Amino acid sequence: MIDAPNGSAPAPAPAPPSPDRSSNPLPPTPDRPLGCVVATERRPNTPHEFHFWTALDSAVGIGTIVRVDGDTPANGVMPRVYGVVVEGFSYTDLQSPLHDVLGHDSSPENTAFAPTRRTEIRLYTAHVLRHLPEEPLQPVPMGRVFLAHDEDVNVALRMDGYLAPDRRTGIPIGVYRAGGTESPVYLDADFLLGPEAAHLNVTGVSGLATKTSAVEWLLQSIFAHFPGSKGSVAAVLFNVKGPDLCFLDLPGEIGTEDEALYARCDVPATPFANVHYFAPYKSDNVTLNTLRSNPALLENVEPLTWGLREVLQYAEVLLNKDDVDAKADALIDFIRERIVDREFHDQALQNGKRYTVRSFADLDAWFRDVIQHLEQKGGESWKTHHVATIRKVRNRLSNISTRCAGLVTDDGSVSDLPFGSFEDRSVYVIDVASVEETAQDLIFARVVSRIREHLERRDLGVKHVVVFVDELNKYAPGDAPDTYVRKMLLDIAERGRYLGLVLFSAQQFRSQVHRRVVGNAGTSLYGRMDADELATPGYSVLSPAIKTKLATLDKGQIMVRHPHFTQPIFVRFPRPAIMRGRDGAERYPQAEARPFDETLLRSLRVLDPSLTLQWMQQAIALHDEPDVLRARNATLRERPSDVKAYFRAQLRPVVTSPGSGTPRPGPAPLRPVAGDDPYGF
Repeated sequence: MIDAPNGSAPAPAPAPPSPDRSSNPLPPTPDRPLGCVVATERRPNTPHEFHFWTALDSAVGIGTIVRVDGDTPANGVMPRVYGVVVEGFSYTDLQSPLHDVLGHDSSPENTAFAPTRRTEIRLYTAHVLRHLPEEPLQPVPMGRVFLAHDEDVNVALRMDGYLAPDRRTGIPIGVYRAGGTESPVYLDADFLLGPEAAHLNVTGVSGLATKTSAVEWLLQSIFAHFPGSKGSVAAVLFNVKGPDLCFLDLPGEIGTEDEALYARCDVPATPFANVHYFAPYKSDNVTLNTLRSNPALLENVEPLTWGLREVLQYAEVLLNKDDVDAKADALIDFIRERIVDREFHDQALQNGKRYTVRSFADLDAWFRDVIQHLEQKGGESWKTHHVATIRKVRNRLSNISTRCAGLVTDDGSVSDLPFGSFEDRSVYVIDVASVEETAQDLIFARVVSRIREHLERRDLGVKHVVVFVDELNKYAPGDAPDTYVRKMLLDIAERGRYLGLVLFSAQQFRSQVHRRVVGNAGTSLYGRMDADELATPGYSVLSPAIKTKLATLDKGQIMVRHPHFTQPIFVRFPRPAIMRGRDGAERYPQAEARPFDETLLRSLRVLDPSLTLQWMQQAIALHDEPDVLRARNATLRERPSDVKAYFRAQLRPVVTSPGSGTPRPGPAPLRPVAGDDPYGF
């Protein structure tokens, strides 16, 4: 130190000016380095992986996104690298645990009297998300490490390419949180709904608010952010278990944190505004087979019933291929193309009787006449079809209306989805949770096939359709015999995106689902995972720390894989602002079984609340049950303005014999028999 003149104390050096952060809305943490990149002979850095050390109190954890600012220009540009932490280590200078035991005289109580504290360092491994500039691709340089802020997250995940105002196609999936940063994470609509890529798959342990909740939230986000320039979008959801999807139009309770997440993602915290429910009847053909049967909720619930024409197109779904051979298929094709909905006559049948087959009852009468003709003539074949084949096909087709009672009608009445008039931002829920398994397969096959046909003709009403199917372990297993439903799922996954048909699927065990179904999903979400599932080969690309975090995720946390993200990212999404299934089932219990007339009145009151039980009893008093059900189905399908008049008009007129209003005369008395003529002559 140099003494000041006159022996006075030296003047203190001026303190460096403190940066003014009052105008910076970002927290100060991202502005300060939290660590430095380090490379050793045993742990070198590569273009895809690097290591860095931090202080003990740094806000770094598994899944944290960081930024590396290089110190040496590469090709005239200062490099910048973004990465996500996938592993962490803690080191001291100990060579073995034995040294620490001896240093404390084998007693943990002596640690408080240690003269010094061993130096500890934190070392983290990160996988590279993005290089700037992207060429030349070089190993990660030595440099300082910073926490990523909002703009860094956008650049690291390549979201800046589809969040620009002039070409914005971002769909919020959740919020990334780390070190005080709370940044929305967006999916690219072109890679979620097509045409670049499509389809979504969700995996997670059942019952932890992951699979169904994530799909509901994402649909809300799609409806709020899907750009109008990309066209219209609707969703068709198959409710395959319990009441999970039965109350999408009713508000649910969400917390303050969930409301903040909705606001951060700019999604309205409201239930779906336009929801339509469809469900077949129970075997009695009177009561809807759905958990949404409460009279207060029937306004947007419609029956799903099909006749002979609709079912025969998908007969292979219901018929066992081991039992129906090529000869039977040929007869079924003949019936489909030449008999159903066409006037048919054969001079050999009932003297040239003309048949018009429109229902299963008409088809059974036609079969009866053909077999009767063969029995009378002693013939073995009719139009190249053997009598044994005819009997077998009759048996299989006649059983369909019994096996699928409530869905398939004998009289041919039809109540279907509004194909050709789908509405933008609408949801169509088909409740098959309580339906027999064969009927479930038929519903899925026909609905998806019809949607595809209309999308090919561009006359469905919307340009994009999201089809949600849960329980893929059941419908598309990887090690089970091939089924029609699995073929349909494979077809959607491999070719649906060209038409705008997008598959959102979910399951508990991804490793047991057909690889081509999950492999074609452009976006994958992972909730809390089972340890046995994480041990399968499909998760070998994940680090042990990532697997451990997946096995301990909280509700509302998911790991996201997306084509724009080179590494999986952890995000948090809000609880859907929708009434949960079990809450709705408790608040709106199922309707109790009531007499036929009361159940009929309940279904028609949806169209006209002024209907009374007395009017209903008078209207149906002289009609049999099949006639009344046919009139009910027609009324629900047409939804007329005058329900009473239309319903009465659909009832067949009651035919009475002439003079039925006067008493019928009794039998004429017998003539008295003459005494001498016992025979009455």
